[in-house]
Amino acid sequence: MIEQSKLYKQLFASLIMFFALAFNANAVEHEAYSAERFKALQATGEVVLLDISADWCPTCAKQQVVLEKYRTANPDKNLHILRVDFDKQKNVVRQLRAPRQSTLLLYKGQEQFWYSVAETRYEVIEAEINKAFNFKSKK
Repeated sequence: MIEQSKLYKQLFASLIMFFALAFNANAVEHEAYSAERFKALQATGEVVLLDISADWCPTCAKQQVVLEKYRTANPDKNLHILRVDFDKQKNVVRQLRAPRQSTLLLYKGQEQFWYSVAETRYEVIEAEINKAFNFKSKK
């Protein structure tokens, strides 16, 4: 009876996560990647997250939930998210040396702050984005 109860709890938790991901997967505002837009944002010193993802990727969906949570918790921070479509923009994926979908690259201006594959922990992603926002150039 106890094992069956645990099984139901796990099943229920899995269903909640599935629906949360399904409804939030495209909730994060982001732009399609273009080299021109990326260079323009870098030139003005903006914080830019390159999100190399695929629609079919469950890890990418989890990352979208985390990014939405970050945006909701930090409405005053202007985080630009440029999405690189893993399946349709293979040339960009190769240029960025992304080993697979679910790769995140974080920049402030010309400075690359972070490179991660498959990271889905909120506290890690939040800390790295905040480091980029808090960085003061010595120029």
